[in-house]
Amino acid sequence: MAHPKARVPDGKVTYPPGVKEISDKVSKEEMVRRLKMVVKTFMDMDQDSEEEKELYLNLALHLASDFFLKHPDKDVRLLVACCLADIFRIYAPEAPYTSPDKLKDIFMFITRQLKGLEDTKSAQFNRYFYLLENIAWVKSYNICFELEDCNEIFTQLYRTLFQVINNGHNQKVHMHMVDLMSSIICEGDTVSQELLDTVLINLVPAHKNMNKQAYDLAKALLKRTAQAIEPYITNFFNLVLMLGKTSVSDLSEHVFDLILELYSIDSHLLLSVLPQLEFKLKSNDNDERLQVVKLLAKMFGAKDSELAVQNKPLWQCYLGRFNDIHVPIRLECVKFASHCLMNHPDLAKDLTEFLKIRSHDPEEAIRHDVIVSIVTAAKKDLSLVNDQLLNFVRERTLDKRWRVRKEAIMGLAHIYKKYSLQVEGGKEASKHISWIKDKLLHIYYQTSIDDRLLVERIFAQYMVPHNLGTADRMKCLYYLYATLDPNAVKALNEMWKCQNMLRHHVKDLLDLVSKPKSEASSKAVFSKVMVITRNLPDPGKAQDFVKKLAQILEEDERIREQLDTLVSPACSCKQAEVCVKDITKKLSNPKQPSNPFLEMIKFLLERIAPVHIDMESISALIKQVNKSIDGTADDEDEGVPTDQAIRAGLELLKVLSFTHPVSFHSAETFESLLGCLKMQDEKVAEAALQIFKNTGHKMEESFPHIKSVLLPVLQHKAKKGTPRQAKYAIHCIHAMFSNRDTQFAQIFEPLQKGLDSACPDKLITPLSTLGHLALLAPEQFAGPLKSLVANFIVKELLMNDRILGKKTTKLWVPDDEVSQETLAKIQGIKLMVRWLLGVKNNLSKSGNSTLRLLTAILSSDGDLTEQGKIGKPDMSRLRLAAGSALLKLAQEPCYHEIVTLEQYQTCALVINDECYQVRQAFAQKLNKGLWGLRLPLEYLAVFTLCAKDPVKERRAHARQCLAKNVNIRREYLKQHSAVSEKLFSLLPEYVVPYTIHLLAHDPDYVKVQDIEQLTDIKEALWFILEIIMAKNENNSHAFIRKMVENIKQTKDAQAPGDPKMNEKLYTVCDIAMNIVMSKSATYSLEAPKDPVLPARFYTQPEKSFSNTKNYLPPEMKSLFTPGKPKASNVLGAVNKPLSSAGKPLPTKSSRMETASSNSNPDSPGCNTGRLDSADMDHSENEDVAGLKRSDKRDDPDPARDSDRPRGRKRNAAASQDDDSAQEAKPKRGRKKAAGAATTDSANVSMETEDEQNSPPKKGRRGRPPKSATPKEDTPSKGRRGRKKAPPPEEEEEAEEEVQDEAGDQNSEDTDVKPKAGRQARKPRRSQQRGEASETTQSPAAPTPQKRRGRPPKSAQQAAKKPARRGRPRVGVKVNESVNEDEEEEDEEEQEV
Repeated sequence: MAHPKARVPDGKVTYPPGVKEISDKVSKEEMVRRLKMVVKTFMDMDQDSEEEKELYLNLALHLASDFFLKHPDKDVRLLVACCLADIFRIYAPEAPYTSPDKLKDIFMFITRQLKGLEDTKSAQFNRYFYLLENIAWVKSYNICFELEDCNEIFTQLYRTLFQVINNGHNQKVHMHMVDLMSSIICEGDTVSQELLDTVLINLVPAHKNMNKQAYDLAKALLKRTAQAIEPYITNFFNLVLMLGKTSVSDLSEHVFDLILELYSIDSHLLLSVLPQLEFKLKSNDNDERLQVVKLLAKMFGAKDSELAVQNKPLWQCYLGRFNDIHVPIRLECVKFASHCLMNHPDLAKDLTEFLKIRSHDPEEAIRHDVIVSIVTAAKKDLSLVNDQLLNFVRERTLDKRWRVRKEAIMGLAHIYKKYSLQVEGGKEASKHISWIKDKLLHIYYQTSIDDRLLVERIFAQYMVPHNLGTADRMKCLYYLYATLDPNAVKALNEMWKCQNMLRHHVKDLLDLVSKPKSEASSKAVFSKVMVITRNLPDPGKAQDFVKKLAQILEEDERIREQLDTLVSPACSCKQAEVCVKDITKKLSNPKQPSNPFLEMIKFLLERIAPVHIDMESISALIKQVNKSIDGTADDEDEGVPTDQAIRAGLELLKVLSFTHPVSFHSAETFESLLGCLKMQDEKVAEAALQIFKNTGHKMEESFPHIKSVLLPVLQHKAKKGTPRQAKYAIHCIHAMFSNRDTQFAQIFEPLQKGLDSACPDKLITPLSTLGHLALLAPEQFAGPLKSLVANFIVKELLMNDRILGKKTTKLWVPDDEVSQETLAKIQGIKLMVRWLLGVKNNLSKSGNSTLRLLTAILSSDGDLTEQGKIGKPDMSRLRLAAGSALLKLAQEPCYHEIVTLEQYQTCALVINDECYQVRQAFAQKLNKGLWGLRLPLEYLAVFTLCAKDPVKERRAHARQCLAKNVNIRREYLKQHSAVSEKLFSLLPEYVVPYTIHLLAHDPDYVKVQDIEQLTDIKEALWFILEIIMAKNENNSHAFIRKMVENIKQTKDAQAPGDPKMNEKLYTVCDIAMNIVMSKSATYSLEAPKDPVLPARFYTQPEKSFSNTKNYLPPEMKSLFTPGKPKASNVLGAVNKPLSSAGKPLPTKSSRMETASSNSNPDSPGCNTGRLDSADMDHSENEDVAGLKRSDKRDDPDPARDSDRPRGRKRNAAASQDDDSAQEAKPKRGRKKAAGAATTDSANVSMETEDEQNSPPKKGRRGRPPKSATPKEDTPSKGRRGRKKAPPPEEEEEAEEEVQDEAGDQNSEDTDVKPKAGRQARKPRRSQQRGEASETTQSPAAPTPQKRRGRPPKSAQQAAKKPARRGRPRVGVKVNESVNEDEEEEDEEEQEV
């Protein structure tokens, strides 16, 4: 385009060619047309056109006039803005406008035009885009830096751009906006707070959610200008965070949100801000700390965050907030943990210790969220959580709050299903969490019905999902059962038993409501409703709901039929599912969405519906067992040895045969079981026999072909099988055949004739068979049996020792090392007992003679003939057999009546036997007899002697047994109010007279006024009183006090004329009285009723006799410390005291108290808290075997008792009045010849014997033996009381584990200090080792006498290592036959 080169006169506006004057005189349309031509002209011009720039200078000034800048038409304004933008481009770097005000007006005008960018569909959008592109490329706004009002211009520009940006804009628009704004920040001298706020406000969550594009624009701008803008951001946060000047910006309240966003955009923006957060974490303002914690949780937990690595001081400071005093802060920290574990597995190690502390937090919500955090991470990927974290979840399954327990249990269930059942993480992950299945089932030991219902639900949905196909479901159950630990197996068995029992209760209720209404039937219905209620959560509400259900059952025949089908033994799993749906649908109410009644009925239906086991399932399970037998199963792939799988499968079938016998009634099942009988594995055959016994009651009618094949097999097993096989074979014949008398006779006669005492190995099975025949058919074989017992069992077998036993110091050996003669004698003892239990009368006085014989065995330490031929292990076995036999006979009323007090006391002393395994097995049998309410109440007092047991596990077990039996009796009395006439034999408080009498006759109680002996008595009394007095129901403390007062007004019925004996009795009474007075605040109240004293133990009080004398020495007063008895704990404590290493500190309660004392009659084990101690067969012994023993006492002179004689001559009374240091106690065993001294070489070989089974030298009954030291010059009088010596480290650690499982603490403090009082002392192991090494070089001393029925009293300096408190050495199997005997007796009790 050609332009005139002449200079334009001043003031005259020159328009481009073809463009006429633009003024207010032309129309809008014409003005627009002319402006478009001007725009075109300026667009085509460049900065080098000097002449054109001069020519159009006045036009440029004219376009900046107010006429155009304030023109009402937007098209005109847009075109003018485009012209002005080009003018700035053309005249750059100098603008043609020199007035600051004019420049401000122009840029504010251009900014306003940029709002047109908002509408991307507008016809003029391209011109708006051109305007943006032009000013961004030229950086036109940089001219404003020199203006005073530049901040206002920039702020308005930024606001406009952030307002107009939207998702209709393409990347170019976004880029030009960033270019325009970044140039202002990067090239300007400063960034005002107002401008900074304009950018940062788009990062605030509310604005971010409203306009995501503005957020993205701000994010891009900050990334571009990070280096330039960082000082201004730092200054802003300094003012707000450090100086508290919140007025500097409206964004002050959003500082933490801004920090989070800025960190996610570019961490360099906060290099100087993050240290300020460390300061804020220590603020005194709880809310401020909480906000910082929330912020840092997000920053540390973000997926790609490296903040923890880059700023370790801040990370450590943040971790410290896990221990913050403010609950919401700790809660926030715990919630953050899951994100951190999932996004930053490398930080798991740092988090573990703090999560450990918080898992014991006193706040329920925090403990709950610890579980949630760990489980959430584990469900995402098991590798994200370490073993410690999973262990925290495991611990919380015993939390005392149901919400926390439930979360932990359900969390483990989800993890198990995902990684073990669905095998999502591979076999390695499945193996890693294999413990979960056991732990989940262990929860069934808890007393809370909520816990048990949850376990049942988890088993049906997560462990063996009921919705699987029959074959898959049974395969899953088969391999699960094969891999469970013994306690989990017991729990699962108990679960099925409880469900089966509840089914029977519901069946009984259906039968009752079907009968015509009467007063008797209404009472029966109410009684049954109460029984069912106890099996549901929240018994208070459940009672009303079950009553309502009973009423509905009376009225609605359809529901009654459906429920009857559901509880029918023949109900299939599919039928059960249909019935549950129908009943639920019928009882639901659409108008009532929340229906507590329906929820409770669902709980009931869940428990009684057979969702796993039916006839089809049993058939599938049998096929799975057969596959293992044939070698075609996937046993190895499932990680189970084939033999173990077969045994477990048959054990499972055996259990199911108790609970679902009808499901076994198929020819295929019975034929498979016949095949198992012919297998070589003894255990397999035993299980098959038991299954036949439980399920074969209709075999004669329904399966005659099976009967004809089975009978010869049973006869063969009864004659030639193992003792247990013989037992089950006899019981099978008794249960299955109608002509059992004939079959029994065919077995009895040849066995009786073939008995030969010269071949003891051929006697064991025949004696077992004859014993069970005597039990099941006493009348049929009455004559022959009496003769057999008198002439063969007693005279030929028990009274003769034909085989010389091995000389060993061991007190116990495994079954395969027990002599055949001893095993035969044990079976002979059992035969006598079974015969008497079958006869159930003492008309022939056979019971008296048998009791005398059994007591003689105990009195002679198991060596009835006293010829010294029997080895020590065999003697232990015989003592256990005799003690167990006495307990068995005492359960039958006709024999209990004839047990003399001396025989009762002799039997009681077995619980203090010198052999650990004898004590263990005897205590278990005693507990089982008491637990079933079969043994009389006086036998509960026997557990008081366990207070002197040297092994803490035995003491803990005894406490558990006591607590369990006390609770059982109290619960029984509550449920059976009609048995008030039996109160004397059931009320736990009535055990006190028996305890006092038993302790008064304690053979260790010699000197009436001896302080240490009295201290032992006090410990033993408190051992049982602590549990009985834990609950002062019906003012029982006053009742006990009254009972003790009444005893002091009587005399000992065993020796009424013996003043010394009566003085002992009154002294024990005074100890009991002082305990009650020191531990109770209500003892002085009126007793609820006058107690009745047992006439066999105490004489009737004489009216003329009033005994108010205090028999205790004054020194005893200081031993009675006041304080309430401790209640028995069941669920775990929330917070255990932690040392710096994180282990529980040993406290008095943690050493002396059992893991759990509360109990439940329905519990699968004796311990209904954390540990299955009562039935702790292998597990208990293994735990004990792994612990080291302490041979030390607190005695300053360990050699005090070294020269004290042991034992007691028969018919000779020891001196009672000798006060010298060498005074001997009455001896309790038979006098035996002292063993000759052995050579050094013999001594060395003796040391290799099992130390646990070696009798400790001169140890006191049930007390830890004193260690021997080389220093024996000044032997002094030994202490008779067992001082509470601290256990070795290993023992303390083991006890701490027990306490952690059992939750023996109730404190909820965040930091708990150990109680004052007795403090833990370090075990002097080095000293022991030195002593042991010295003793091995000294000559062996003569073997001292054993004390009848009790562990020895004190360790003597001898060639042997110090005695080890009657515990097994590591690695020695000590429990094999004890457990077998236990099982046999167990099953026998059920059968009887």
